[in-house]
Amino acid sequence: MDRRKFLQASAATGLSAFLLSNAQAASHTKFPNFAPKVKRIIHLYMAGGMSHLESFDNKPMLAKMDGKAMPSSFTKGQQLAQLQGKELKCFAPRFKFKKYGQSGLEISEKLPHIGSIADDVCVINSMKNEQINHDPAHTVMNTGGILNGRPSIGSWVNYALGTENGSLPGYVVMSSEGGGQAQPISTRQWNNGFLPGRFQGVKFNSVGDAVYYINNPKGVTRQQQGDMIETLNKMNRLLKDNRNDPEISTRISQYELAYRMQESIPELSDMKDEPQHVLDMYGCKPGDGSFASNCLLARRMAERGVRYIQLYHRGWDHHGGIENGFQKAAGYTDQATAALIKDLKQRDMLKDTLIIFGTEFGRTPMSQGGSGRDHHMNCFSTFLAGGGIKGGMKHGESDEFGYGSVKDTVHVRDLHATILHLLGIDHHKLSVRFQGLDQRLTGVDPAKVIKKILA
Repeated sequence: MDRRKFLQASAATGLSAFLLSNAQAASHTKFPNFAPKVKRIIHLYMAGGMSHLESFDNKPMLAKMDGKAMPSSFTKGQQLAQLQGKELKCFAPRFKFKKYGQSGLEISEKLPHIGSIADDVCVINSMKNEQINHDPAHTVMNTGGILNGRPSIGSWVNYALGTENGSLPGYVVMSSEGGGQAQPISTRQWNNGFLPGRFQGVKFNSVGDAVYYINNPKGVTRQQQGDMIETLNKMNRLLKDNRNDPEISTRISQYELAYRMQESIPELSDMKDEPQHVLDMYGCKPGDGSFASNCLLARRMAERGVRYIQLYHRGWDHHGGIENGFQKAAGYTDQATAALIKDLKQRDMLKDTLIIFGTEFGRTPMSQGGSGRDHHMNCFSTFLAGGGIKGGMKHGESDEFGYGSVKDTVHVRDLHATILHLLGIDHHKLSVRFQGLDQRLTGVDPAKVIKKILA
């Protein structure tokens, strides 16, 4: 290549990088598109496939048909997971349902604390995923599609709106387990995909230091650590001046955020200022690794401006022994879920917080091994509470066996569109050009905001 062509090519590359950087920066000025109802999201993720038939979707007909053959009109030609080709028998709900609150919302007797906040929640009984196994179903629930490498919803929200606290990440993930088989959760479920790296989720540990290496090594003072970060970033800025790589800017900002986090995270994690009655309400010992402790920490994050908080509880995969397993998993999560909503309400924060309580898919109305239920993607339950949501109501219906949605079906992408809408984001306008296409969280299939549940 001669000198003239080399300079032309270099200029074109530099211009492309400059335009990309400015386009990404400009995208932040487009949102919100309209007045938001909420400022933040707390997603309580019941990983493993929480059964809708033991929680929020009461099916008397299924109880009457217990032990009898499942009508083939429901299952013929349908995709099943581990029950494919096996004898399909109806399996009655293991627990009774009660009516709670002034609304009389029907909720399982094994979720009494959630029942106590029935008038604050909207239960969706017509959710639908398109994947029948855990990992791809998680991927759809988090990214809107099955392909790896797409940004998670938390990353999209962080990209569009950013954090309200420059000393904490905009997107935080925590996990707990108990009650059943703890299916692994891949880190790609909170990845930034093709968005800049600074928008990925940050995994907090439930026990010990909230973030690895948050403390300085012995013998290293904060001043020395700051000097080291500044020296590294001086070198990175020199590198940035010589290379058109937007990830260098990400590296600089992440080093600076990490330094600020060394002060902010210990303060966030130190719950000594929480009164005993609050700890009792959640039913936790701070830092014990439980879902309850994570819920309390989530409230503290919400107070400090973290935009998207995702709490996985891995314990809802009940292929066998569902009666005992469900009770155990509910015991870990029921009280703390209700406590979080009550706590936010008492602090006047529920009005601008959206709580999502859901799972990746449901369980089959047919038995597996005589005591469990298989994976089921055609119908499952989710509930929402908080800003912009009508409380004390159910939306959508499943058929008399709880096999499939028959009214107001809500696909995962519809849920995503609604979450963005409550944040003041038009899901059609939140896009980034990647590999020649305008990529969106809600994809190219038509997704709709669930307007019937909006206050």
